[in-house]
Amino acid sequence: MTAVNKTRLKKILNELAGRGLEQMVITDPAAIFYLTGSRIDSGERLLALYIKISGCFLMINRLFPAPADPDIHVVPYDDTQDAAKILAGLTDNTRALGVDRNMCSWVLLRLMELGAASGYVNASVCADAVRQCKDEEEAGRMRRASHLNDRAMEEAARALRAGISETELAEETARIFRRLGADGISFEPIVAFGANAAEGHHVPDGTVLRPGDCAILDIGCIKDGYCSDMTRTFFLGEVSDRLREIYALVKRANEAARSVIRPGVPMSRIDEEARRIIRAAGYGEYFNHRLGHFIGIEVHEAGDVSAANNTPAASGMTFSIEPGIYLPGIGGVRIEDLVLVTETGCETLNAFSREITVL
Repeated sequence: MTAVNKTRLKKILNELAGRGLEQMVITDPAAIFYLTGSRIDSGERLLALYIKISGCFLMINRLFPAPADPDIHVVPYDDTQDAAKILAGLTDNTRALGVDRNMCSWVLLRLMELGAASGYVNASVCADAVRQCKDEEEAGRMRRASHLNDRAMEEAARALRAGISETELAEETARIFRRLGADGISFEPIVAFGANAAEGHHVPDGTVLRPGDCAILDIGCIKDGYCSDMTRTFFLGEVSDRLREIYALVKRANEAARSVIRPGVPMSRIDEEARRIIRAAGYGEYFNHRLGHFIGIEVHEAGDVSAANNTPAASGMTFSIEPGIYLPGIGGVRIEDLVLVTETGCETLNAFSREITVL
């Protein structure tokens, strides 16, 4: 996609209108990619998409290629120019201006100094609300990224052996993704062996895998601009009764949460469905994070599956379901899948087995 997606733009403009706004400046590169199909990393330089009813105006430094699209009015500038002043010349200073939460403070302060608008409103929710529900093209990209993740997990699991370190496996995982044709990794792989698996977001280190250890692999890639994310827990040689017990609980929690997902069901209800199973078994305090996060162009997008979020599920939403139990000094288990909400339920994007695996 290398042109303005008019359907997406119209939806965001409708969200703006619903909040009494007529204009917005988007500086989040992911949101700009969502609307224009152009992935631009401008570093410290201002990249801004100014949208209003009459169209799109993309401010871009001449160092970077601009999309060739008649529906995007490109406003180029040089390093020696005052980019914020140029942007202020585009806006309607008699109206409130929506800005996104990614806007650098130096840009916002300069716009305020120049009187670029009558007021300034955090309007990120206008783009976030639209991005939460994927269209068919996006759903296809999410499926392809998750399919690559399934294949990478299979290869990474085969690399598990006594003596391999967490760092070595993390590096091997990145190489696996490249071999499989991924565009990159969506986050640094989380690899945790033995007692380290009690840390939900352990940073891989020199710890080596030993017989009897659990091994958490939380990995993801980028394909065609969209992210995947999946976690599986493996065991080397043998598995203790305690870890076998919590594995079965986490698996049940994952299945239970996915079984209730359908349009209209609040995120908090989905979270509770998984949490009650773990809590009833006496491990509630050891499930110490939200059940999931939204995902798409970014691995963590606006929205989550937690007790604090009563937003109802809607067709097209994609988010993770990742219950876990983490026992300090012993180890942990997490089983994570991505789901796509459908008209009648949900589609699980990961096909990799959730059965207990002892290597």
